[in-house]
Amino acid sequence: MAEEFPILREPGNDELQHSNMARYMRWLEQQGHGHFADYQALHRWSVADIGRFWETIWEYTGVIASQPYQEALARAEMPGAVWFPGARLNFAENLLRHALGDDRDREAIFAVSESRPEIRLSYGELLRQVGAFEAYLREAGVRPGDRVAGVVANTPEAIVAMLATASLGAIWSSASPDFGTAGILDRFGQIEPTVLVAVNGYRYGGKTFDRLAQVRELAAQLPSVRAVVVIANVPEIAVPDEPGMMSWEAALAAGDGAMPSFNQLPFETPLYILYSSGTTGVPKCIVHGAGGVLLQHSKELILHGDLRPGDVFTYFTTCGWMMWNWMASGLLTGAKLVLFDGNPGYPNLDVLWALAERQRITHFGTSAKFIGSCRNAGLRPGEQHDFGSLRTMFSTGSPLLPEDFDWIYAAVKADVQLASISGGTDIVSCFVGASPILPVRRGEIQCKMLGVDAKAFDDAGQEVIGERGELVCTQPLPSMPVFFWNDADGSRYRAAYFERFPGVWAHGDYVTFNERGGSVIYGRSDATLNPGGVRIGTAEIYRQVETLEEIADSIVVGQPWNGDVRVVLMVVLNPGFTLTAELIRKIKTRIRENASPRHVPARIVAIDEIPYTRSGKKVEIAVAKILRGETVDNREAIANPQALDKIAALEELRG
Repeated sequence: MAEEFPILREPGNDELQHSNMARYMRWLEQQGHGHFADYQALHRWSVADIGRFWETIWEYTGVIASQPYQEALARAEMPGAVWFPGARLNFAENLLRHALGDDRDREAIFAVSESRPEIRLSYGELLRQVGAFEAYLREAGVRPGDRVAGVVANTPEAIVAMLATASLGAIWSSASPDFGTAGILDRFGQIEPTVLVAVNGYRYGGKTFDRLAQVRELAAQLPSVRAVVVIANVPEIAVPDEPGMMSWEAALAAGDGAMPSFNQLPFETPLYILYSSGTTGVPKCIVHGAGGVLLQHSKELILHGDLRPGDVFTYFTTCGWMMWNWMASGLLTGAKLVLFDGNPGYPNLDVLWALAERQRITHFGTSAKFIGSCRNAGLRPGEQHDFGSLRTMFSTGSPLLPEDFDWIYAAVKADVQLASISGGTDIVSCFVGASPILPVRRGEIQCKMLGVDAKAFDDAGQEVIGERGELVCTQPLPSMPVFFWNDADGSRYRAAYFERFPGVWAHGDYVTFNERGGSVIYGRSDATLNPGGVRIGTAEIYRQVETLEEIADSIVVGQPWNGDVRVVLMVVLNPGFTLTAELIRKIKTRIRENASPRHVPARIVAIDEIPYTRSGKKVEIAVAKILRGETVDNREAIANPQALDKIAALEELRG
């Protein structure tokens, strides 16, 4: 019988001997923490002595702090864990550590955009701009703890503004400019920013979108805003010279010559406000602390991602997705960031692959959706491009299908480290992911991340191995939120993560862990199908459907029906195909034979498009609400809300 998760790639000698993970293991032994025979032994130690583990991450990754901590973990109960009391540090100083040394002339950022010419910034120029913009923010009245909000594209200005905000000790929060005004107000209206940084427009798929009217409306609707800085993202749209509004260039000129202050602040000082997807209500404002983000991202990027000085790192993301924050932290490794702003399918799906070759990218991050689209289109980028520099590919956003693992190794590069990772905005990092010293297995996420005591729980709160359950974390992480904004008594925070299993973080994903520590994510547990009382993860159906040549995309939800729940599958067909009775039989047979009879949809219908969030996730919960006859209130979080209207109009799906 074939192994369920066959090995597609074994780690090479470079990873086993010279990766950062391998060096860390040798360092631990030298420091007297013990010998670790393999990754599994290392992980067991990291959760058995979690405070000591995070102390070693602090030391090994070189955290810069003006004042030492008293102890690593002063209180371990969740919620309310207390990390590194007494320490004082600055997030921006740690990310700019290479600019403060001998690397000032080395390229830190290369940016390519549909909207304007390429931009290059050295580490020294990045440091200069951060100092200048921080000086401007101070002059504009921003103080530690104030909020600076950005409606920004994935360009160097967004990185500079975030670092300047963090250097000052204020809080950065960003949204993508393709959000509607109401969606942005749903977010920024809650946090009352002092300064608004916004683009004048953007290009996407060859079309130009002017956003100046939106910027004015936001400024008018946010009474807390004292100043607006406008980035000329689209050069031909003139930035107006009017009271309360200043160009990006003028803001930098106003502070030119100032160095960043790197205000030294406690470990849990708020750094970022991120937002829940908000597809079923007003988004929750999730506040992340500077020290926790720094430690967690240092561990993930240096050890798990094996990013080294001189590497070249890109992640296809917008500034409204947590992967932008994750990517920005790549600066702390000494890598160069390659920023892409635009449509990854314009003028065709090769644009990112061509960029990877041209910039000699070593670490390429994208979404499972993008990889699936490339496979579906029959691309073979490895045959057209030289990926000699490419070592690692990251994928997240949704479960990566086993067939997409196959496609990467057949069509991209046979020896690349494919790092399927999964976590969330809630921890602005990962629970499970990759290790360079482990084999890559087809359809499997390689490991639990170091220091992450992740498990699968059944409904009774008992751990299960080899069975599907709720993804939980039974010990605290430093990057868990410090609080929710406007949640004075912490009740919303507790309800979000700790209501189901008291004292244990319940993440809301449906997962199976095996004895090795590898895992498979089946989708959101609150979107789990439950026909006849049998729990089914939506990813189990996508795996069968989206690998058929006739199917371009799909979404599956449960719909109450005759006292039970029926499975409803909606498909987008590839050009040249129609949803015939024969194709319906083919889909059902494939699902029945490769999943189970319980997985077989009661209804299969063809639709024009699948609704997605702006970060590229299928909105299964919103679609399920529509099929229950309910309304979806917060449509601004959905990239293509017209898709919901089309689903609501389907007569054959009405109860």
